[in-house]
Amino acid sequence: MRPLAAIVDLAAIVHNYRLAKRCAPGRQAFAVVKANAYGHGVREVVTALHEVADGFAVASLEEAAEVRAMHGEARILLLEGCFEASEYPIAAQLGLDLVVQNAAQAGALLASEPSWPLNVWLKLDSGMHRLGFAAAELRGWHGRLRAAPQVAELNLLSHFACADERGHPFTELQVERFLELLDLDFEQRSLANSAAVLTIPAAHMDWLRPGIMLYGASPFAELGAAELGLQPAMTLAARVIAVREVAVGESVGYGATWVAERPSRIATVSCGYADGYPRHAPSGTPLLVEGRRAALAGRVSMDMLTVDITDLPEAGIDSPVELWGANLPVDEVAAACGTIGYELLTKVTARVPRRYIG
Repeated sequence: MRPLAAIVDLAAIVHNYRLAKRCAPGRQAFAVVKANAYGHGVREVVTALHEVADGFAVASLEEAAEVRAMHGEARILLLEGCFEASEYPIAAQLGLDLVVQNAAQAGALLASEPSWPLNVWLKLDSGMHRLGFAAAELRGWHGRLRAAPQVAELNLLSHFACADERGHPFTELQVERFLELLDLDFEQRSLANSAAVLTIPAAHMDWLRPGIMLYGASPFAELGAAELGLQPAMTLAARVIAVREVAVGESVGYGATWVAERPSRIATVSCGYADGYPRHAPSGTPLLVEGRRAALAGRVSMDMLTVDITDLPEAGIDSPVELWGANLPVDEVAAACGTIGYELLTKVTARVPRRYIG
């Protein structure tokens, strides 16, 4: 087998979920497992959280059906709602909690004939301007849905735009806009994503929605996961498959973008952009070889990348390589690549085998 695997520590995910709950005593939490549990494997993650999670949140009906097949009782929140009228009876059959985020969805719900009423979450556009009702429009739909036979619980939900920037004034404004609607009769409320769970107690409400924190990455640029008490869940591990000596002035990789400024040892590693490692990662991006730091040298190829191991005389063919994980935070690698940990984790492709521990 090709020496590359994503090693997923399920115990770390359980730890991170429990940390979210400790941040907001008495609240319940939807574990966000959309996008194949952020690339970690939804079946294994849901199974690991089966006994501890209050509910799960997903992005599509297909994801919801997969989670329901593994967990017959948990609440499952469909974050973007239904996209077609035919999906409402299916959502009811699956027993989903359903986000309703615009007039078309609300009208389709009222025109549907589900087998039993749904728990509905009206989404407020509190300022992100991506999904949701304006406050005045939401007030109008509240009365119509409150009396509708298709609705069991009627709940309120919104989403932060800047909670990952601590102290951002827009976050306070969004909280205020959310609270202004609480004169309406709602059974449950949800506002806090990972960043808000960790740092904004005023946003905790009835249900939390921890996402990236479950997987041991930080939602903050200036605060690392370890500082927050989070445990990394995925280690992307490979091996050195070739080593060569490169003379001064010689280049490495496509485009000849990296040129040796000293006699160098270059290791070729069994991971590339077809595995999900970012092609745009610049030379100098950190990796660990034999547990020691080394730097990416040259462009990432489809199946391989190259690393400068000149200062690691102990490294050679078959040396272990950590692209990110337990000893090298995914957020640090992401920052070097000009992106965020969310993207790196979710882009690990299906051809990389997942191996589960914990």
